[in-house]
Amino acid sequence: MDNDLSRRGATTSDSEYTLTIDEALERYVHAGHPRTPRSVQRYCAKGDLDCRRIETPFGEKYLISPTSVAKHIAYIEEVKPTATGHDLSRQDATHVAGENEDQTERQQPSTSHDSSRPVATSPDLTERYIGRLEGEVAFLRDELTTKNAQIKELTERSRETNVLIGGLQRLLAPMLGSPDPHPQKSDEASEYGN
Repeated sequence: MDNDLSRRGATTSDSEYTLTIDEALERYVHAGHPRTPRSVQRYCAKGDLDCRRIETPFGEKYLISPTSVAKHIAYIEEVKPTATGHDLSRQDATHVAGENEDQTERQQPSTSHDSSRPVATSPDLTERYIGRLEGEVAFLRDELTTKNAQIKELTERSRETNVLIGGLQRLLAPMLGSPDPHPQKSDEASEYGN
């Protein structure tokens, strides 16, 4: 198909992209040319169909122009007899290649138009998600390191505060006429020079 015909013009508005892949599949079935969802996605990716790719919470989704589906169906109908003739010449070529029967038999390729296959994630999309996840992991590791340092500092400040409050209570105890609430141990006394 001439890709120039399927490409959208500069004045094409977003409201012209109304078909989902399932709705486009229905149009192919009604025209007598059933396709799989993967085939329609491939047509969109190659530019055979005029479409827009949008982000959804579940991934990417194509919205397709109904006129481009009609043009593509017309193209398929136009080239179908040529493709059938081409397939016949291929069958003749495989017949010649099949003369060597002592080799293991090869599996015959499927003659159906499109077989259903699982939807593959594009390599660019996968790399983008992996890069994003690696970036988030690096960020979270930096955050964890920062939080651990903050916790260590707060623990040290808490210990220092407890030591200062204990010293203050020791100083105030004789003035208030109460016994020393925190008697110093011999190793603490040498630490503070008492």
